[in-house]
Amino acid sequence: MPSAASPAVRVTILPHAQDLALPSYASAGAAGLDLVAAIPDGDAFTLGPCARGLVPTGLVLQLPEGFEAQVRPRSGLALRHGVTVLNSPGTIDADYRGEIRVILINLGQEPFTLRRGDRIAQLVVAQVARVVLHRADSLEQTERGTGGFGSTGVSS
Repeated sequence: MPSAASPAVRVTILPHAQDLALPSYASAGAAGLDLVAAIPDGDAFTLGPCARGLVPTGLVLQLPEGFEAQVRPRSGLALRHGVTVLNSPGTIDADYRGEIRVILINLGQEPFTLRRGDRIAQLVVAQVARVVLHRADSLEQTERGTGGFGSTGVSS
């Protein structure tokens, strides 16, 4: 039974992913569920260098209100092949009911080929807070102030 720390998420599996396993955590301490490619069996999905593509997962989620799912890169793909999630993290809102698809980009120098069932990204479900913005003529000052983009230095 789900607890407050692990809410229930309903999942519909689309016809082109019926034989694929549900996303799962690779280890006891993993934060992300592994998403796999639901490309047609026997087909290859190849990304050339600097190319991007939309990879289907065959999954539709029903997230609880107050939660989102983030699509994040897999570190092994990034390190070994230069393949990453282009809009990282991609956000899946609680009211979205379409297929989860992952925008991958190949920043490597060689073509990269995916096959059905290959792990392509991680899915992290997190609670979110909705805020109310209030206009203000001024804000409280901080030591950092307006410094950004490297203003805190390179080394400690």
